[in-house]
Formats: sequence, C-alpha cells, structure tokens
Amino acid sequence: MFKVLKPTLAASIIAASFSFSAYAADLDKIHFIIPGGAGGGWDMTARGTGDVLVKSDIVDNVSFQNLSGGGGGKAIAHLIETAERQEDTLMVNSTPIVVRSLTGVFPQSFRDLTPVAATIADYGAIVTTPDSPYQSWEEVVEAFGENPRDVKIAGGSARGSMDHLVVAAAFKGEGFDAKKVRYIAYDAGGKAMAALLSGETPLLSTGLGEVLEMSKSGQVKVLAVTAPKRLEAAPNIPTLVEYGNETVFANWRGFFAAPGASQEKIDEWNTALTKMYATDEWQVVRDRNGWIDNYKADKEFYTFLEDQEKQMGDLMRELGFLK
Repeated sequence: MFKVLKPTLAASIIAASFSFSAYAADLDKIHFIIPGGAGGGWDMTARGTGDVLVKSDIVDNVSFQNLSGGGGGKAIAHLIETAERQEDTLMVNSTPIVVRSLTGVFPQSFRDLTPVAATIADYGAIVTTPDSPYQSWEEVVEAFGENPRDVKIAGGSARGSMDHLVVAAAFKGEGFDAKKVRYIAYDAGGKAMAALLSGETPLLSTGLGEVLEMSKSGQVKVLAVTAPKRLEAAPNIPTLVEYGNETVFANWRGFFAAPGASQEKIDEWNTALTKMYATDEWQVVRDRNGWIDNYKADKEFYTFLEDQEKQMGDLMRELGFLK
C-alpha cells in the first residue's frame, strides 16, 4: 500500500491566514530556475506561477531559465555556487529533490538550499494513446501478468525517481514484483511524451497536470490516476482505487531559494505567492492542469520535507531502490 500525505488545504483558507493590507506584495522581479527541460511538470509549474504573478500585478517582471542535467543536480549546484548573485531567484522542485538525494544521484539535499514554499500537488497518471492496445488499466495488468518485459513504460525522470516509483507502486498494488517493471527513462516530460506519441513506448508514467489538456483534446488517453477519488477537473478518468488498487500518491511542487536567503526575502516571496492564490487567474491555471492547492510556507515546508524524506526512504527500501 502506497500512501503519501494528501494535501487538502484550500486557497481560501490560505488567503484568510494572511493580511494583505499588512504586507504589500509588489516585487520588482523573480527569476525562475527550472531543473528540467521544456514541457515537464517543473516547467509548467514555474511558468504557470510566473505568468499569474505578472498578470495579477504582483510581480513586475519574471524570467525563466531551463537548466536540465544530472536529474536536477545541475540546477541545484548552480544555485548554490552562484548564491551571492541569486537574491531574486527561485528554483522550482518537487518530490525528486528528496528521492534523488536519498539515492545519491546528487550529493546535495533540500538542507543545502532555502525552502521557501510548497505550492501545488499533482497526482500521478498512467497514460497511453487512443489507438493503444491497452484501453484500460485492467488490460495493462493482464499483459504484465503474462510477461512483464512486454510492458514498456516511459517516464520523464531517471530510474528510481518519481515517475518510476509511482508506476512501480501501482504494479506492486496489483500484487506484482515492482522490480520487474520495465521503465524507460527520458530527460524531462516532453521527451517521454514524444516517445509515447511516436510509438516508441506504449505507456507513460507522468503527472496528471502534464497530460490533462492533451487528454481532453483526445491526443492521449489516461488509463488511471493515483487520486483517492475522481477529480472534478477530470471526472471521466478512473482512479487505481476503483480497480481495487490502494496506490494513492500526490507529488508536491514548490520553490527554493539559494542558501543564505534572508527571512525578510522569504517572507516577501510567501506574501506574493499567497496573494496569487486568491486570484481568478491562478484558479484557471490550477484547474486547467488538474493541480490541487498545497500551500506550506517556509518553516512548515521544511518540516514536511523532513517527514517525506523518512517516508520516501522507507518506501524505496520496500521497493528495492535503497538498501
């Protein structure tokens, strides 16, 4: 059974906990570092957030820098090494910063950065194409039972990382050996999606936010999501729970600053992000991507990261990805 804390805090509650009159949230600029390529969940989260901050007149100017490599390690190292000139920079990240630190993909952890805020969460999705031989999760399970090697699943992250863990847990939830999952790793979600659409792989493990619009337009077919129940933003997509599979997972995403960032600056960023939550523009972006609000400011965010490090470590050892 694979359960991760499910965020439920509504934007209205978040907004009510801050006094906008007491904190003027009009920043000159924010530069967003994105540790992966275009089209992935990190990219969509940073650009969606930045666009809303500008359109809502909360921040005057935003800029974006895709810095992929090393499973996100290149961006983390860059932010640490250039900390002195990154006072207006936020790096987007998510559960992989915990996972990849545990597996030693890179030597740093969230402790080497300044956690600013968790903002959203995204459920996992198992995706195929409309003309796929798999038209339901049940058919995938049947094929896996006959020969696991025949069932190739693409993902936009390295082996043992987020997309791999989610689909491994899904098959484990069906009673299979998770180590037998044939996971094909690609650098970022865009390349993994290209592999799916080209027929290179018949299945894709990704975040729902990365495929929801494509699903609505009929470009892809989402076989199942890792939500506890059907989502308002995707009422026609079944959950694994409906198939008797207890795998439930929500991948948080949030922002980190360079080491040594001042509390004053952290507070300014949190005020801006909190104000963003109350805008109509944010609700449009959130619902379009099937995200759920998951706001945790710096101190609560740090405690959450410590808890998740233990939880994910236990899960990865259970699945055989850690000794």
